[in-house]
Amino acid sequence: MGVTLALGGLATAATAAPAPAKPAAPAVSGYAPSELVLTIGYGDNAATASIQRAVTLGCSSGGVGSHPDAPGACHQLRMVGGKFDKVTKAPTNTACTKEWNPIVVTAEGVWEGRRVNYEHTFANPCALTAGQGQVFNF
Repeated sequence: MGVTLALGGLATAATAAPAPAKPAAPAVSGYAPSELVLTIGYGDNAATASIQRAVTLGCSSGGVGSHPDAPGACHQLRMVGGKFDKVTKAPTNTACTKEWNPIVVTAEGVWEGRRVNYEHTFANPCALTAGQGQVFNF
């Protein structure tokens, strides 16, 4: 009988112990991911370009990454619905020479859950500066 009480006491002690805490679930955002890698390089296209600069742009968190104006670039992309052509081909009043010194910009990653693989070649650095907007201003 003493053994039964001892075992019964162990069973009670085992069931009285608190259950281990469950890990907290990650915060869920209502927005699809928007994480991009942007590059600028000299050349006719991305395959042959000599990359000069590259930055990361994370718009899921309000604008983070190595882009110098991440919030501004994210805002500009949101205003055009993530359409990079509307950013790089916006009309400007800047006059540039007609020299051919091609410079290419690329954007790769995800914009609001959609895979992005964008490339645009400008005739020269002046044309890039005139048409880059905030997104490719780095």
